[in-house]
Amino acid sequence: MATNDDWLTGTTEVTLDPELPICDAHHHLWDFRVDSVEKTYLLDDFLRDTSSGHNVVSSVFIECGAMFKADGPTSMRPIGETEFANGMAAMSASGQYGKTRVAAAIVGTADLTLGDSVPRVLEAQISAGGGRFRGIRQGVTWHEDTRIPNHRTDPPAGLLMSEEFRSGFAHLAGFGLTFEAWCYHTQLHEVTKLARQFPETLIVLDHLGCPLGVGPYSDQATAVFRAWDRAMTEIAACDNVVTKLGGLAQEVNGFKWHQLPTPPTSIDLLNGCAHYYERAIELFGVDRCLFESNFPVEKLSCSYNTLWNAFKILTKDYSAAEKAKLFHDNAQRIYRIT
Repeated sequence: MATNDDWLTGTTEVTLDPELPICDAHHHLWDFRVDSVEKTYLLDDFLRDTSSGHNVVSSVFIECGAMFKADGPTSMRPIGETEFANGMAAMSASGQYGKTRVAAAIVGTADLTLGDSVPRVLEAQISAGGGRFRGIRQGVTWHEDTRIPNHRTDPPAGLLMSEEFRSGFAHLAGFGLTFEAWCYHTQLHEVTKLARQFPETLIVLDHLGCPLGVGPYSDQATAVFRAWDRAMTEIAACDNVVTKLGGLAQEVNGFKWHQLPTPPTSIDLLNGCAHYYERAIELFGVDRCLFESNFPVEKLSCSYNTLWNAFKILTKDYSAAEKAKLFHDNAQRIYRIT
């Protein structure tokens, strides 16, 4: 159970538009994560959240460093995570755990700096995914200010720009794999350059490029949005990039909802960051945006029900076809979920 469960009960809302089909385009499953509000977050834990009222019909598992193999070549240890996620997916696909098809698509990880040696890792990942493996995420979140946490793998500055990384990245298209870009807004220009060099590879931008709100950005909300807007305008011009709408309730985003006496309402969430969602949809269009929960990471700040209510309020004036794309169809298409 979450360490902030009692706090989360402080805000309850009626589920809006409960029949609208949702494919949650981004969540994690793990165990032994002592630095999270959810030390353990397995199939039953995720289903407890998805059963809060919204019609979540499927989901996409995104790598999070869970269940790597304990031994063997370092490059092959991430295969353990895909085996783990596929096991969770197989349990869900039995139908004995309800209608939600959890981890219907799987995005794992690989060290793309392996260059021309990476195909054997990709082949192993695809095999371990049991027909569900769709892409690679190699986190590159980095900042020179030590108040901003770097990715758990401690990547060097400019990793996306390195020759070694790009030689490995070049193999993704041949395997029909996407690349999940997890960076800070200060690194978005690197993603743009990557997308321009490899137009044949679909890049999925996580968490709206993660605008920062801590450290040197803690009192720079307007400046951050302007910098983010400039960078997103450039990247949106790349037809091979799509963006996830979500991931803004993390501590690094600086909204500090987790410090409130009671959790934020869906309106509170939108008051903080609706302008990011609206601008992203304006730039990318409804065909290249997809909603994500980023649970259980976002559970630090809000409940699953409240988060999806916020997305539904944001899009209340959209057409039924537009809502279908943003909440379900785009994710199903991008991650080839049948």
